[in-house]
Amino acid sequence: MSRFLRRWVGLIWLPLVACGGSSGSGSNPGTDTAGAASFQVVTLASGLENPWGLAFLPDGRMLVTERAGRLRVVNAQGLVSAPLSGLPDTMDVAGQGGLLGLALDPAFGTNRRVYLSFAERGQGLESGLNSTAVWRAELSTDGTRLLNGQVIFRQLPKVDSSGHFGGRLVFDRTGALFVTLGDRQSERDQAQNKANHLGKVVRILTDGSTPADNPWVADGAAASGLWSLGHRNVQGAAIHPVTGELWTHEHGPQGGDEVNITRKGRNYGWPVITYGCEYVTCSSIGDGTTRAGMEQPVTWWPRPSTAPSGMAFYTSDKFPAWTGSLFVGALAGQTLWRLSLSGDQVVATESLLEGRGQRIRDVVQGPDGWLYLLTDSSDGQILRLQSRP
Repeated sequence: MSRFLRRWVGLIWLPLVACGGSSGSGSNPGTDTAGAASFQVVTLASGLENPWGLAFLPDGRMLVTERAGRLRVVNAQGLVSAPLSGLPDTMDVAGQGGLLGLALDPAFGTNRRVYLSFAERGQGLESGLNSTAVWRAELSTDGTRLLNGQVIFRQLPKVDSSGHFGGRLVFDRTGALFVTLGDRQSERDQAQNKANHLGKVVRILTDGSTPADNPWVADGAAASGLWSLGHRNVQGAAIHPVTGELWTHEHGPQGGDEVNITRKGRNYGWPVITYGCEYVTCSSIGDGTTRAGMEQPVTWWPRPSTAPSGMAFYTSDKFPAWTGSLFVGALAGQTLWRLSLSGDQVVATESLLEGRGQRIRDVVQGPDGWLYLLTDSSDGQILRLQSRP
């Protein structure tokens, strides 16, 4: 199939398939032209160790987490600060664990609160175990440290695993905080058990308590904060700019990476239903791809896994052809996916930044209307997609 024909693939409730995009021209290195938009890739900052999450401060500077356990401020010129002090001292930095997602309080302008997710190591009888936790603190006025930090949420139980922490944080329009939580890889069957936080999405208030309108609040056997269940490892979350609903994506096993509208009290099927298969052997998992009472994804990627990470709806008019699109980074796929939407359906997909060999960990629309990306490596970068001169 030619590059032109592969560039756009129409789909309605069908799997995403790999499609080609331009990887730049020899006369203008670092510039990509794909689909209906022409853009330039600018390296704003580099030297970050496996950056994981990015959030813009009101003054235009960025907070960036490094999985190795550091939080930094990056200014508009790309100057990277020294690591901030005041982070939790119980981070477990190993495998996929460490310092993960972050979000600013909706009232940051008055309370300066920052929320961080991280892999927390157990203490005492839980030594050697870990789980995802959420840390709330206040950013000092000089931007050099976090103050009054405390854990407001812990995924329970802690387990012996270095994978599948989830870790994305996003506020809904009511001011409640969604936290995505993985199945911890070794405990996938627990994703169907409401008595724990494994393989779930939770919705909490800023003090960690459960909102009264959450599902299962009257179920004494359900774990605190539960919003949805049946997830594998959710590493992308964003609020739809029109409907206000939570959209997420998650890693499948071998193939089966999927995008979901993550609704209150719904079951997303893992590991009972999946479009993926076991690693190496590709033997089947669960009962197939459908079951009554379990949700179907909006769309999904077949093998080979694209390994999605980071998610953002594009609402700016800087690239009119992209307005209303959903952008998803890819780790194994080393690309940036643009999903064209019609309501709740994906109607086309475009693969951008192919050929650069970079794992895209996070995707954020900046206050200037450009797209900002984090690349996942020991020399991680902040990239900005902007119009060409």
